[in-house]
Amino acid sequence: MPDLDAFDRKILDLLQRDCTLSSALLAERVGLSQSPCWRRIQRLKSEGYIKAEVALLDRAKMGLKTQIFAQVKLSAQGRQHLDEFSEAIRRFPEVLECWVLMGPVDFLLRIVAADVESYERFFFDHLSRVPGIQEITSTVALSEIKATTTLPISH
Repeated sequence: MPDLDAFDRKILDLLQRDCTLSSALLAERVGLSQSPCWRRIQRLKSEGYIKAEVALLDRAKMGLKTQIFAQVKLSAQGRQHLDEFSEAIRRFPEVLECWVLMGPVDFLLRIVAADVESYERFFFDHLSRVPGIQEITSTVALSEIKATTTLPISH
């Protein structure tokens, strides 16, 4: 963040907590007038610091009460087709996140489902059929201690 000053960091911190704040209210909270604040927001968007403005939905209220972390190991042949694996995973709306790992497994997936039975259907009908997979280890999350989209920004 070397090209961000204290005003930029304050703006980003406030927006990541509530992107519905008006530029007038945001300007007041960071100590700028409205026009310079609005210009800074536009610059932060154009430079890619702000990727999107979204509504965060309540997973449980949406009927997705089960969260699963699946560790995926590819076969030697599967590693040769990494792009195909990645494309297949991107097509599954149940997979919220997919991370490439260093270590004994190749990927970590965060998956949501209505319940364990729904995950079982997704697992057998879709995930386990992705070519190149050697092994999948699924872990069901019991409860959530902390989940945030807020990055730590020092002012």
